[in-house]
Amino acid sequence: MKRILLAATLLAAFQSFAQNNIKSIEMGSDIPMANTEMKSADGKTTSLDKAKTKQGLLVMFSCNTCPYVIKSQARTKEMMQYATQKGIGMVIVNSNEAKRSDEDSYNAMVKYAKAEGYKVPYVVDEQSKLADAFGATRTPEVYLFDANGKLVYKGAMEDNPSNPSESKEMFLKAAIDNMLVGKPITPNATKSIGCTIKRNS
Repeated sequence: MKRILLAATLLAAFQSFAQNNIKSIEMGSDIPMANTEMKSADGKTTSLDKAKTKQGLLVMFSCNTCPYVIKSQARTKEMMQYATQKGIGMVIVNSNEAKRSDEDSYNAMVKYAKAEGYKVPYVVDEQSKLADAFGATRTPEVYLFDANGKLVYKGAMEDNPSNPSESKEMFLKAAIDNMLVGKPITPNATKSIGCTIKRNS
């Protein structure tokens, strides 16, 4: 039993170290792995380039079970609807490869997307390759790209992800609004707060 606990502790420490040493893409970066085809919960395949519109692209790293994702689900759907209204493409990405055999399996994603009424692709990021390319570490975590496919905002949707009803600043909404009219986005990067992406060790 002690050996099992020690192994679990060491694994958690390793994963924490690995997460803390992942470098996020810089502002102004092009969309990583833009042409990589990924399977969506709707049974189709798509790529970030296909999802991008003339107005831009919103990429959200998420999953099925993270408490922060669940707390933010109403906000997620609000931003999904807002991006669609503004003509911005959106893709939700599940990079939890270490949980692919259970809570974050493809079949579980299909059920979750239907239950939540997702109107945008909810895709499987095999081996967390897209998350690695983005330098994404949390769920939820968002990346907003402009019409030219350049990163203009990354981080959290709002200032109080642990209690969305008490949020005062809607970072993502403000970023979308400013991007579309060519105004500076301030802040253009915020700290994403949520569960760690469950990569395979």
